Amino acid sequence: MTKDRNSSGDSQEVYSTGRSLLVRASDHDFQKIVIEKLGRLETNMEMLVGNGQPGRVKQAEDRLTALEKNDIRRSVYDRLLNAAISMAVSATIALHEHWGLR
Repeated sequence: MTKDRNSSGDSQEVYSTGRSLLVRASDHDFQKIVIEKLGRLETNMEMLVGNGQPGRVKQAEDRLTALEKNDIRRSVYDRLLNAAISMAVSATIALHEHWGLR
């Protein structure tokens, strides 16, 4: 293994494995890649959370709240309808003799 310095002053490690040479990325290149990835991560986080405006997470929470309200309202209507049907069936069974149904 040997260490070389390139024109920018960063050190590189060169590994010799017989026929081929493996060159390790310099510290400067690694830092550049990490900074680029952090920038993309920051952009994605701002898009999700929102940068002074409602982000996707807030919009999803608002939609979920609206769906829950609609579900509660619909379940109340369903229960009232089921109660009305049950009462009609019960009344029909209880009064079938009075109506001459057999």
